[in-house]
Amino acid sequence: MKCVLIFDHLNDILYSKYNKKFSKHVRKVGREQGLIPDGKDDEEISPNVLIQLFSPIVTSQQLMHCQFGNSYTSVQCRDGTNMVFDQYMGYLFLHIGLNDVNWLQRMLGIFITVVKHLCGPNVSMLKKNKSRSLLLSRLLDTWMQLQDCDQAFLVEAVEQLMVNVDLTAASLKALQDAVEKLKTVTEFSRIHAMLLVENKFLSLYSSRGAQELSAGDIMFLSLLCESHFLVPADTSLVESTESEDADESSGDEFYSPQASPQGSPAQLRKDYTRPSEEWYSLSNRFQYSNEPDGIISQVVLLMGNGMTYNPHVVHICTLDEGVHLLLMLETGNVMVSSGLCEVFHFLDVLQGFHLQREMEEVKHAFESLESGVKKVFEGLKKIRHIKQEVENCQRRLQNKWEFIRKKYIEYLKTADPECLLRVESSTAPFVEDLKEMLQMTCFDTRPLNIGRDAVQAVAGTVKHRLSDFSNFLKVKALRNFTLGSRASLTINKYLEEFPGLVHFLYIDRFNHRITAPSLDFNSEETTSLTKKKIWAMVEFSRTHLEEGHTAIMWKDTTFSYAYFLWFEDSSAAPMKPKIFPTAAIKTFPRPGILCGDFYQKLAEACFPKTSLCKIHCYELYCIHLGLATSSCVLEQSRRLAATIWEVTGMPSNPIDLL
Repeated sequence: MKCVLIFDHLNDILYSKYNKKFSKHVRKVGREQGLIPDGKDDEEISPNVLIQLFSPIVTSQQLMHCQFGNSYTSVQCRDGTNMVFDQYMGYLFLHIGLNDVNWLQRMLGIFITVVKHLCGPNVSMLKKNKSRSLLLSRLLDTWMQLQDCDQAFLVEAVEQLMVNVDLTAASLKALQDAVEKLKTVTEFSRIHAMLLVENKFLSLYSSRGAQELSAGDIMFLSLLCESHFLVPADTSLVESTESEDADESSGDEFYSPQASPQGSPAQLRKDYTRPSEEWYSLSNRFQYSNEPDGIISQVVLLMGNGMTYNPHVVHICTLDEGVHLLLMLETGNVMVSSGLCEVFHFLDVLQGFHLQREMEEVKHAFESLESGVKKVFEGLKKIRHIKQEVENCQRRLQNKWEFIRKKYIEYLKTADPECLLRVESSTAPFVEDLKEMLQMTCFDTRPLNIGRDAVQAVAGTVKHRLSDFSNFLKVKALRNFTLGSRASLTINKYLEEFPGLVHFLYIDRFNHRITAPSLDFNSEETTSLTKKKIWAMVEFSRTHLEEGHTAIMWKDTTFSYAYFLWFEDSSAAPMKPKIFPTAAIKTFPRPGILCGDFYQKLAEACFPKTSLCKIHCYELYCIHLGLATSSCVLEQSRRLAATIWEVTGMPSNPIDLL
């Protein structure tokens, strides 16, 4: 049973997505409680029914969060059903399933991250914008497929396609020329161009002044690209052909056996004909279609290496099957977008302080709110050709803000609760104008059609320049680097030095790049044995990492496993924290980068007086045959970490993992 729901502060449902088993269960409960008339058997559940069924627990959760600041994180039911909760900008996110709580919380965190990219602080957009709601459903479906079959998505890292220096230079030069061409024929000056091959990263070029893309941005863009090729556009209810019995037997899985064939993302992309699991939402009624010129375009928010989101128009151009050119054009003003995010955030914070009567905290939050509002107005002044509707909205915002600001200042001087009541009554219309400003400045769809001819032209040029390499790139992406490879003497010679090694994942957490042998999903043995062991190894290691263990080794009846996390300085000398922040880790996001950079926070806590740019974090997972001794596994792990540059091309010095 699977379900994700988003509630606003009035307990109204903004977004829902659930599988057939959940639908069947809710319809049964709804009929028992008289919420659904007998004989009515629609698989799509009325939002009113969901609201009435979940209202008690949602109200309790909202009360605990707003008035006591001590909300539930999860609820576990006797039948094995788990519910996890999270809050973002005053909206309640709920995930229900039969998986363990940790998995559900990780999935819910990723879901919220995708919502941030699509909606920013205005989550209510999902209820009004059906195409955006459908895109969210597609992205969620795609993520759950990729994390189940793609090692990079499993560990939340970017897999670099390993090609020779000449091909790397040729692709980078093609991207540079494409960016320079777009700068001359369009009004955009801050542009990124990126090449993905079968969901693997080939190259990226950014124009001068463009906001640097983070590894999380690259993963999201890769997810966005795959969502239009891995998951079908039509996920309507009428396509369901599975019986209720089949759903009962596969309800604990994300994807039923009939609908989700095992295979790599490339194989799934070719074989897919219908959605993998019957996830239903109101948005599924709306077809999402591509443009006739073959270019898929979206307005999204990208974070970069900062903490605020900046609007970009993303054009996805297919150069060949599995080979995609992504062009990201910055369309907004960073001060405006970051200021709006700050304003929404501190309005939510202040609302909590009001309800919890923490009046001492109001002053600091108000000062931060005022700073965010100033940033918005200053950013608007720097826009050269501001639209009339934006000017009108700005004037309304200024008038309402002056009143709110005056009342806050009066309250801080007199502590008169009447002032706060006046603020609260004025906040709702102020927020509505903020949403309008956010829509006009960050989610304006008009830039989508600006320069499309130029985009199509540069995509054609890049395709022509890479045409001689396309087939090689696609084959290389399918078998980027394998333990059984005989195609590369260098790799083969390297791997001969590690007898008994079955698989490994090496991740540079400074730039979140993963190096790992490719898995052959067409092999039944790989799918049923090795893949299952790898996925379990990663989950087991994450659990212990959250408990403060950075070096662990264990065995089962088949394999020996090892996991190491360590730090180095910029010269590759080992760095050992004097105090490991075991207690602080509990406040960190889950290990990964999409829900927040766990490794950056860990480095900050371990080395509080050291610049982050001087700290390099690494992870290594190893699977050996069960006959391998602990000393052998440890010795090989050390050598692998010290010599992996022979594969990646980036030299490093030996380090002591322990």
